[in-house]
Amino acid sequence: MTLSLGGRFAGEQVWQLHPERNVLSARVQTDFAGVLPEIRRVQHSRMHPRTLVSQAYTEGDGRGRPTFETSFDRRSGLVNLRQGRDEASQPLTNEYHDPVSLLLWLRTLQGQERAAAHLTGGRALIQRLPDLEVDGHPCYTYFLRPGNAYVYVEQESPHRLMRLIQPTDFGPIEASIGLPRARPGGSGSDKGRRRSRREER
Repeated sequence: MTLSLGGRFAGEQVWQLHPERNVLSARVQTDFAGVLPEIRRVQHSRMHPRTLVSQAYTEGDGRGRPTFETSFDRRSGLVNLRQGRDEASQPLTNEYHDPVSLLLWLRTLQGQERAAAHLTGGRALIQRLPDLEVDGHPCYTYFLRPGNAYVYVEQESPHRLMRLIQPTDFGPIEASIGLPRARPGGSGSDKGRRRSRREER
């Protein structure tokens, strides 16, 4: 996916999904660039292959130990969290999503009007908005609170995440399978589009 901020190129995001033993593994690498500082963010989610609830989640720069980790130990009934050197545990009283598994779970809602999901930071509320076409593909539009993010999910199979809009301190950052209007260069842009579409499939 290509990132843009105010119509200007802001980086790229690559999704990689593959099944492992009894889990679905997802790796999301975001490379901010262009009008944003050059920073890499790597998120890794391990989730149940059918329900997509999270079993473990890490986040960092892809080099060395992750800066944030969450694991859900169903045998001990605990949620274990680590951020930097700080560690904490809390009772596992619900099934939880992480930021990556939540987006993949939205692909299964099939236009449901309202839904809710538990994250370690609180409850996420999902509201369906009027449908919208993205690059000619009819999409379900979901609004997430808190966070005020917009998620556009392709209505037809394979139900790709066509566009994500997330408010930030810099302004709303848009991630889209299509190309932003103001990305410089030609051949590199086409290459990025082909790679992004392969990863989404």
